Amino acid sequence: MNWKTADFELTAALAEQLPPDELPEAAFSGRSNVGKSSLINRLLERRGLARTSATPGKTASINFYRLDSMRMVDLPGYGYAKVSNAERKRWNSLIQGYFDADRDLRLVLQLVDMRHAPSKEDLQMINYFVEAGIPFIVVMTKADKLNKTERAAREAAMQEVFAEFEGVLTVPFSAVTGEGVDVLREILESVTEE
Repeated sequence: MNWKTADFELTAALAEQLPPDELPEAAFSGRSNVGKSSLINRLLERRGLARTSATPGKTASINFYRLDSMRMVDLPGYGYAKVSNAERKRWNSLIQGYFDADRDLRLVLQLVDMRHAPSKEDLQMINYFVEAGIPFIVVMTKADKLNKTERAAREAAMQEVFAEFEGVLTVPFSAVTGEGVDVLREILESVTEE
């Protein structure tokens, strides 16, 4: 797969605007400001392809990025309190509409900030994936922000939290250092080549 040939394809603000299901897809899910867009940019070696912001809740639509043999799907972040109830309902409807559509979804990368315990919403998403039979992995972002001791403690705590979900793969990731990029590319290539 040629990672550098990715292009922004489209933005869907409503479930009816989702593009035709033509390619295998990998979706990126997580709280607002957990680093979904930064992860996509790092995987694709393109700094500004997926727009990043220090302001939580910036990605309010589903953004599709097209590669030669797959699509990356950047879902709106959840858990951001400073949006209206109407906007939160629209986001929930949009995300639910994406998961309910009969798409060739091969994998969800569920992003969790490694510095903190998974939120209630993170665990709700993971439970949803388990119940719906949607394959997923957990990407622990912002790994570079912890020292060696803190990191070991957080990895052990994460393993404990995710132990109830049998066989969940966790991958530490840093958009700054590139840690985890090669592992995630291998995983994405393997699930989209099936």
